[in-house]
Amino acid sequence: MTKKVAVINDLSGFGRCSLTAAIPVLSVMGVQPCPLPTAVLSAQTGYPDYYCDDYTDRMEYFRSQWEKMGVSFDGIYTGFVASEEQIRNIFHFLDTFYKEDTFLLVDPVMGDDGEVYDMFTPELCRLMKQLVWKADVITPNLTELCLLTGEDYEELHALTDKEDLIVSLREPVDRMRKAGPDTVIVTGLHYMEEDTLMMGNLAVTEQEVCLIGNPKIGGSYSGTGDLFASVVAGGIAKGLALGEILQKASDFINASIAASPQTPGYHADGAEFEQCLGVLL
Repeated sequence: MTKKVAVINDLSGFGRCSLTAAIPVLSVMGVQPCPLPTAVLSAQTGYPDYYCDDYTDRMEYFRSQWEKMGVSFDGIYTGFVASEEQIRNIFHFLDTFYKEDTFLLVDPVMGDDGEVYDMFTPELCRLMKQLVWKADVITPNLTELCLLTGEDYEELHALTDKEDLIVSLREPVDRMRKAGPDTVIVTGLHYMEEDTLMMGNLAVTEQEVCLIGNPKIGGSYSGTGDLFASVVAGGIAKGLALGEILQKASDFINASIAASPQTPGYHADGAEFEQCLGVLL
């Protein structure tokens, strides 16, 4: 029987992120995505102008209807959360569907490049921490790891030696694991390997520490974090080994960036991953 993952995230018409990233990735990996939209946008928020239809007050309808249907999920995967009420709705969803044989993956979308997103109030940060502590797997970037642990972003961001980076991240990551999640995967790390600038992802569990990356190419693209977390969710649902999941995610995102326009700067329309989905087969 096909594995099912409930995906709680927003849906953007343009931007290749959130649900428009998760749905094709999970599908091509042979996992059924069951989307619960938190908002519907004309385009993701990185565009100069967009329309947003907030679905916060409709999230409960999905939960109650799915409960009436008697459905169950192999995994639950949460992404961008826009308000305190949305997180409370997620907690209610977990009360219904988060069972002993269900994994919870939280992508704690809180900030990037050392800065917290403007809409993240202290209370929203507090509730996000509560959600993170409930998770089995979390996929923070370096900024989000520092927001969750109180570590100094500039100090960690300045590290370029691979081994120094691993050693320096172990203590805060292990602290997080003791508080809740079994697996912490820190995404989008930059480091040097010989004379090559790499971008990689560090996964830490009780049994293993694994840093896998590829040579950094291109600029910054919207939605690559969503693509990565979606591959992780699909890999867990399929029962793949952690190292295999990381390698698959890294290769997929690297191929997607290589297939995209290589003009400098931020790309709000996202990496052109559609032609690279075969990497995940």
